[in-house]
Amino acid sequence: MRERAASAPSPVSLTTLQGMTGEARKTPASVETVSRDAPSSLALDPRTHRLRVLDGWRGISILLVMAGHMLPLGPKWLELNSMVAAAGLNIFFCLSGFLIVSMLLRNRNVISFFIRRLFRILPLAWLALLAILLVEQPESKAWYSNLLFYANLDPDTLLPHAEHLWSLSVEMQFYLAAGAVVAMLGLPGLFLVPVAGVAVTLARVIFGMESSIITWFCADQILAGGTLALFVNLSPLADTARKWPLWVPFLSLAGLFLTSHQLLGPANYFRPYVAALLIYSTIYPRNDRLHAVLSSRPLGYLAKTSYALYVVHPLSYAGWLGEGDVVIRYAKRMISFVLTFAVAHFSTAYYEKYWNELGHRLAARVEHKARRGGMF
Repeated sequence: MRERAASAPSPVSLTTLQGMTGEARKTPASVETVSRDAPSSLALDPRTHRLRVLDGWRGISILLVMAGHMLPLGPKWLELNSMVAAAGLNIFFCLSGFLIVSMLLRNRNVISFFIRRLFRILPLAWLALLAILLVEQPESKAWYSNLLFYANLDPDTLLPHAEHLWSLSVEMQFYLAAGAVVAMLGLPGLFLVPVAGVAVTLARVIFGMESSIITWFCADQILAGGTLALFVNLSPLADTARKWPLWVPFLSLAGLFLTSHQLLGPANYFRPYVAALLIYSTIYPRNDRLHAVLSSRPLGYLAKTSYALYVVHPLSYAGWLGEGDVVIRYAKRMISFVLTFAVAHFSTAYYEKYWNELGHRLAARVEHKARRGGMF
């Protein structure tokens, strides 16, 4: 892939944000895509306008999460499984914050934003949750909290084989908050993202919440990614990372693992910002092996199927596949991996594709009507 000419993104003032017109508003975007008017020094795929390195990190994040949940990693006393899964999830959160804020910066049509997000998340999540709910038959509050994505605020209602979907609750709550802020305050409202991120981290420190699934004690992981998006898209200093030594990403990755380990206690407060540093250190193009790996097709495929992989993987070791002693359970994991990838591929290529395309068509109609009416 050819590199684009390096140039720093021009600064955007509050006045410019308040009065954005033209293509910056008209360009439809999704969480996986960076729009055509992104800073030109980013490593955009000229055909799809995707940041391939972000796809690479998304692919790595799902591998880390699945490894942490499905494989025996090292001696049990080292607690490597929880560390690896937490690191993977933090990368995922950071990428989500980065891409959602980038999208809203370039297309402030909140209605189309919500349509795309809902059609991206709900079909598969609701399908998996409904299947589990029908089997488990929990009390009514569990139905509401899971299907309406606030189960992370009432952890007792999280479902077997769907406990990991607390993260989707945080995601959906972030989408709602970000969209509402832009609807009420316009694009300058996005500058509340770094303020909120610091506030959440301070709350974690004050209340001693080194690790939590409660939104106001964990949302700094996604807000750090949103803060990075503001910096990369708006700051004249954004491409500083291009001058950094090649070892910075590797040091950042090591730091992410360390700050994801429960045994290191207060170090966990730094995890959101180390993840953002990791992503930032690789976001600009370089001709090195790391960027070649991050831009590779295998990681691109994993990124494409990552949502389905994340949702369905715990179901692959439910029932008989999760029974037996340690040796027997892990001997069955190859079957679980095959099932997970097969279901994720089918879901991505057919089931999710239908709903995604429908969401994009509906969102495009909303944007078209808004432009004709002079609303956006």
